[in-house]
Amino acid sequence: MDRELPVVRLCVAGMQAEAEGRAEKARELFQQAWDGARDDYEACVAAHYLARHQSSPAETLRWNQECLDRADLVGDERVQGFYPSLYVNLGNAYRELGRADSAHRYFVLAAERVAEAPEGQYGDWNRFAIAEGLRGTAAAAAAEGDEGAAVRGRVGESVEGLVRELFAGWCERGDLKALALTLPAYLGYLGTDEDRVRLRSALHMVHAARWLPEDEQAAVEWALGVMAMP
Repeated sequence: MDRELPVVRLCVAGMQAEAEGRAEKARELFQQAWDGARDDYEACVAAHYLARHQSSPAETLRWNQECLDRADLVGDERVQGFYPSLYVNLGNAYRELGRADSAHRYFVLAAERVAEAPEGQYGDWNRFAIAEGLRGTAAAAAAEGDEGAAVRGRVGESVEGLVRELFAGWCERGDLKALALTLPAYLGYLGTDEDRVRLRSALHMVHAARWLPEDEQAAVEWALGVMAMP
């Protein structure tokens, strides 16, 4: 974003106030940004931050929808990288309202565009948020007759069941090497073939190093075998 734009400067100031625990001041600055927006792009930016300071889930949803609508109206490269997080925000808003089936649809849309998010920590945050949203809403979507969600849910549950117990043991023992190698692939698992290969490769590295206790070594070997199955 162009930090010289008045709207962006106001939002940056609002983020600073937010970080300092001055929520009311932050909301005031974001409202000023919205009131001063001169086009759909600036309105999109301001709406994104205003959505974070609403008093009800319904209002949060309304402002996140406003943000998405304005991004659609802009429709150029300036907003391309926004879409993964815009869809995540809408998914989270629908979850807050108890509408998990609608939330799931937006997490799926976010997953389809996750590659458009900027690389680095922001991109990782988006991927992790999308993966968590998909896991948390797949059952509701499957209940609504979404066959794709049912498949993704079964795959996600299978993978999660195989590795969660291992993670619990590594956390308890403080095995930072095993966690560092595998957690990024697990937390960012979106159910694609590429994600499956990434997670299996991470587990394989831990298995090949052979530093785990014998029972965990056998558990990882079993997990690798199951994950290799079609």
